[in-house]
Amino acid sequence: MKPTTAACSFGVLALAVIARDANANERRFTFVYEATTQKQGDWEFEQWVTWKTAKDNTRDFDRFDFRTEIEYGVTDHFQLGFYLSDWRYEETHSENKRRGDWRDVAVEAIWNLSDPTTDPIGLSLYSEVKLGDELFELEGKIILQKNIGKLMLAYNATIEAEWEGHRYDEDNGELQQTLGISYQFSPSFLAGVELLHEIAIPDWQGAQGKGVLYVGPNFSYRTQRWWATLTPLLQVSDVKDEPDFQMRLIFGVPIGGESHETNGVTSRTADGRR
Repeated sequence: MKPTTAACSFGVLALAVIARDANANERRFTFVYEATTQKQGDWEFEQWVTWKTAKDNTRDFDRFDFRTEIEYGVTDHFQLGFYLSDWRYEETHSENKRRGDWRDVAVEAIWNLSDPTTDPIGLSLYSEVKLGDELFELEGKIILQKNIGKLMLAYNATIEAEWEGHRYDEDNGELQQTLGISYQFSPSFLAGVELLHEIAIPDWQGAQGKGVLYVGPNFSYRTQRWWATLTPLLQVSDVKDEPDFQMRLIFGVPIGGESHETNGVTSRTADGRR
């Protein structure tokens, strides 16, 4: 698939979900997690699509990652997420390579410790266990967030440990930082900026260079029945074996519960959570 064709497909999909008015629970970012959690007893369905393209050594490289997730609010401060299926389609035209692979399933847990609106800063702890075909991965994340009126600031610090291979003897790690800023321009439309910084640690033998850095805008639209957020990111570092461009779309449908508005910002709970 040519990059222009893929970009058009993303655009059509994003525009297709922008139609109604009203408010709903929404994820403002696609690469940055927020400290807020689902209200107790609420469910939410999310579909992720991530497109990565154009490496320096293979300009016609394209990869699409798909994720289907269900979130559930165990309490007002503790949330579980179930990745029902992660799979990938990849192609390189010049090498005539095309393949699709099922990747993994996973469970994530988010424990909210403080509120981003009523407390000086919102804090949550995130953990994830992922299992796939010859793949086992653990991930931990610290999530910080602050809401100031219609403005939201969020930061994540992440560490990943991954074991691959028939005997799980390929042992690698990664450090990641993400930063997001989002502003609510209207009850339905929000926009901002996201930054993604990744540092690979092959065999846990030390960081591989200064890592890869991406930055780009994000756009979010929400209704009472669904929401959608789109983030295109451009690589601003010079890592030749990493994609120069990636774009992620997340489409969500809340199942149960009601949205609440705090200081003009729709939240998941009455005390200011998303």
